[in-house]
Amino acid sequence: MPLLETPFARLDLIRQPEQQNEPLQAFDAADEYLLTFLAEQQPGADSRVLVLNDSFGALAASLQGKVRVISSGDSFLAFQGLEKNLIRNGQAFDAVPSVPASEALTGPFDRVLVRVPKTLALLEEQLIRLQGQLAPGAQVIAGAMIKHLPRAAGDLLERYIGPVHASLAVKKARLLIADAEAKVPAVSPYPTRYRLDEPAIELLNHANVFCREGLDIGTRAFLPHLPGNLGAARVADLGCGNGVLAIASALQNPQALYTLVDESYMAVQSAAENWHKALGDRPVTVRAGDGLAGQEPQSLDVVLCNPPFHQQQVVGDFLAWRMFQQAREALVVGGALYIVGNRHLGYHSKLARLFRGVEQVAATPKFVILKARK
Repeated sequence: MPLLETPFARLDLIRQPEQQNEPLQAFDAADEYLLTFLAEQQPGADSRVLVLNDSFGALAASLQGKVRVISSGDSFLAFQGLEKNLIRNGQAFDAVPSVPASEALTGPFDRVLVRVPKTLALLEEQLIRLQGQLAPGAQVIAGAMIKHLPRAAGDLLERYIGPVHASLAVKKARLLIADAEAKVPAVSPYPTRYRLDEPAIELLNHANVFCREGLDIGTRAFLPHLPGNLGAARVADLGCGNGVLAIASALQNPQALYTLVDESYMAVQSAAENWHKALGDRPVTVRAGDGLAGQEPQSLDVVLCNPPFHQQQVVGDFLAWRMFQQAREALVVGGALYIVGNRHLGYHSKLARLFRGVEQVAATPKFVILKARK
């Protein structure tokens, strides 16, 4: 893999989660452009630089030791990548303070480097939270590959930060530079809320939650076919999002014990709040993590999963396949993984390579619900 070479550092970087013969690198031309632009401004060692949505630590690891850098984002895997890449390049794993997107930031910041996220609601929430946290004369510099840079990103910077100008394109990347000015404090439109009829619950959704405005059609297809009569089963909602699968299952299975896991801190925050609203003080484990990577082997009876088919801008089944492997490892013999997936993704044949029995529980014209038994 090529090294990231900028005026700040020369780094050997890896993506998360790691895979053999990784076809993609852990940085791109937008990372290089952001760092080159910042270097031209010659920030002092005391400059406070906030990095938002650093994919795998390329920005923060480059700046560590050169400025006072803080990293914030909504991805557990991104923070894991930052820690591993710091170690990989001879630095302490905790050399850069990391603040999950679900937690408040403490300024003032002289510069903010932003990787424009796929979900513009996350960008909007982050920019709103920057109000009152920027030093006089601060700039917010957002970068992306041009094909992933919507016009709305510039509109959000102008609305919440100040006047924006766009850079020239370099290696198919572009920067949007916003000069901070005094603004009337904005009220965040997040979290959003929507209600379900069955089960009759209201779901709260922080800014980066998948399908913030309403239930996604895959989950809608899954809900009527969640397993019942689970008794005191140990159940995990893998990639829990706002927690709807676990909550609906828990309402049907009052004795079961639940673990909700997602790599998005805002998803975990939403799931925890939704659980407590629907189920009060009923015990639950809700955590951000790399799927079931930290789960004890053979410690679960049931896993529920609506697997993702992309990581950031990259579409593929690598994450789903990895989740299936994690579920198999965590399940007891005889335990079952229940999933919903688009018909065309061919999950049945993938699951058959890992589990002793795979059956179709139900189907719609677009989705299948499958049960895979270990």
